[in-house]
Amino acid sequence: MTGRCSHKLGRCRIVALLMLAMGLLTSCESAPSAQTSASKSAIAAGAAETPTSAPLEEPAAVPAAKTQAAATRESAESLQERWGVEVVGISTSAAGYMLDFRYRVLDPEKAVPLFDRKFKPYLIDQATGAKLLVPAPPKVGPLRQTTRAPEAGRVYFMIFANPGRMITAGNKVTVVIGEFRAEDLIVQ
Repeated sequence: MTGRCSHKLGRCRIVALLMLAMGLLTSCESAPSAQTSASKSAIAAGAAETPTSAPLEEPAAVPAAKTQAAATRESAESLQERWGVEVVGISTSAAGYMLDFRYRVLDPEKAVPLFDRKFKPYLIDQATGAKLLVPAPPKVGPLRQTTRAPEAGRVYFMIFANPGRMITAGNKVTVVIGEFRAEDLIVQ
């Protein structure tokens, strides 16, 4: 009987995460209509139409000799030097309604700011500029690990909501936590 209850509890957690993602989806559906009505009123007033979500700044031109792989290695090395972490990866989860970001702590002293609860992490889709947040259900709290003393060699996670499955495998994203920026991550 105990084994059966824990099995159902596992299913309940998965269903709850999916329901949370769907709940975020319905709350985000009202935002585009507000933007559309705002842009319509701006057009009626004679103003030029602007895109509803501003794209990210264009990266500086990279010399032809420097390949994408070399640029990615450079950014990974700079994350290790400045923040003491190594990005393990980012992948879709919960039928595509969540994005699972994982990173390994290499230097606990440098990594402490990433665990500060006052910083609200978010993820940016580089193609559209869409900003996705870490959900914070009332009973569970934010779906991210926080600690005062990170451990070297341990892998930590953060779950980002992906309403409407906007981001899929192959998309490039940026993860931001305070001043920390992990750019050009490819979703698996």
